[in-house]
Amino acid sequence: MSYLPGPLGFALLVLAAAVAGFVDSIAGGGGIITLPALLAAGLPPHLALGTNKLQSSFGSLTATLRFRAAGALKLKDILPGLAATATGAALGAIAVGAVDPTFLRILIPILLVCILVFMALRPRFGASAGSRRIAPLPFWIGAGLLLGFYDGFFGPGVGTFWVIALVGLAGLDMREATANTKAANFSSNVVSLGVFLAAGTVVAPLGLAMGLAQAGGAFVGSRLVMKRGAPFVRVMLMVMTAGMVVYLVVRYWL
Repeated sequence: MSYLPGPLGFALLVLAAAVAGFVDSIAGGGGIITLPALLAAGLPPHLALGTNKLQSSFGSLTATLRFRAAGALKLKDILPGLAATATGAALGAIAVGAVDPTFLRILIPILLVCILVFMALRPRFGASAGSRRIAPLPFWIGAGLLLGFYDGFFGPGVGTFWVIALVGLAGLDMREATANTKAANFSSNVVSLGVFLAAGTVVAPLGLAMGLAQAGGAFVGSRLVMKRGAPFVRVMLMVMTAGMVVYLVVRYWL
């Protein structure tokens, strides 16, 4: 059975991917655009999740390369963290079938609301580089394993959690934190995608077409981050975090 939508549905999904790539490269949360769109197009949940991982991998890779070319990301400094993130994502993907994620469906929206309140009360948070509270290697190993596991197991809001951790604990500003977040996202995306490919739950033609559109959106979004800086990222992060809260409450609570 083919799960490819008709020409109009296909075009709308590609457009959704381009918009998602744009916002995701700035503040994360692109999945709240593409995943509901894939489900609305008639894909079963397991195929929607796998196809979404394929297309989102294009966006996170494009943004990572763009930030690296602009000098906002030094990949060699965070390779241990990317390895830890990939390991955590693999463990999280394995744990999906063994652990009930209900508690996360309740907890994550609450945590995201707390982050919104914190950022509203701290308008200068992430405006410039701050003091590092944890040495680089322990930070990247710990955050990589924890957030990688979360991304492989559940996922929504992981970009927000990465940015907050990188600003609050690693001392980066919003722009640098966003660049590092995209590299971590790509690491966990690739591992999760491998699991879905092995299970045969990816609609490859659709995922590839959406991936190219996602890459285009990510290229434009990452350029804006470099041009507009931390204040722009902060606003987009708060908007997308609020959108994530609404999405999670509607999907899992209501």
